[in-house]
Amino acid sequence: MRIEHQIRVAGRAVALGQRTLIMGVLNVTPDSFSDGGRYLVPEQAIQHGVELARQGADWIDVGGESTRPGSQPVSEEAELRRVLPVIRGLRKNLPSIPISIDTTKAAVAEEALRAGASILNDVSGLRFDARLAQVAHRYQAPLILMHLRGRPATMQQGPFARNIWRSLFEGLAASIRRARAAGVKRSQIIIDPGLGFGKTRLQSYQILAGLKRLRRFGLPILVGTSRKSFVQAVVAGEGLVPSHKGQRKPQTWPVRGRESKPKAEESASLIVGDAAAVAAAVLGGAHIIRTHEPGAILAAIRIADALASCV
Repeated sequence: MRIEHQIRVAGRAVALGQRTLIMGVLNVTPDSFSDGGRYLVPEQAIQHGVELARQGADWIDVGGESTRPGSQPVSEEAELRRVLPVIRGLRKNLPSIPISIDTTKAAVAEEALRAGASILNDVSGLRFDARLAQVAHRYQAPLILMHLRGRPATMQQGPFARNIWRSLFEGLAASIRRARAAGVKRSQIIIDPGLGFGKTRLQSYQILAGLKRLRRFGLPILVGTSRKSFVQAVVAGEGLVPSHKGQRKPQTWPVRGRESKPKAEESASLIVGDAAAVAAAVLGGAHIIRTHEPGAILAAIRIADALASCV
């Protein structure tokens, strides 16, 4: 049985745990690993956000800075130019859908909330800019704290944690302490284990398999597996531990370019892999799933929710 929680989003009570909520990903960046460059034009991004809601997204997560492995940070000004027109347009076109701003910068978070966002999603867990927690407190906005080892530019180069559970527990605990010290209520905090962020493939699967262990925090859990390499590699036939001898390269979602598209059959296999990982996350106790394609995983979530309700 999944533990139920209640948070307040834009002044309204939202139940977490009765069914799994879907957070649709809307990247307005030129270099995100799967959809970079597709939604740089605000009108196209807004249209895609509307489509995400039509497919079943409960929340829309707007990000203006890529956090893919190897990505470089951008300035506040650049990030704001990308996200603010999109947030305003989504607020106008989707007045009842909560909008999340995916940022590690307090200034971007505050401007996004003023433009119509109501949720803050910090992949650094307040490590990069602790002032973001003060913004969450002032606006009484839910705050998602993700566990990230290192920084996106180098996080997959190692060295990796010897004990991933110790790293995860200590990291999330530190992030929660920072949020609480700034006045954020526990009832407004959501945690994210950060699958694929500064973790080996095996470590990501260990976390997914043991997700129930995060219940020790007594907080809602968000999980994102969508299009991540640890899922894609296993779908492509690799094991949990990469082999450097004679092992074929895993299929991955490339950064979009004019001639860069995954083949239809590869896309279908990866979507099935994402759906399987999502089902595992829901059965492990996830309250929110973050995904690029809500429609493709909605059936898996509904089945997993049905199974979870029987336990």
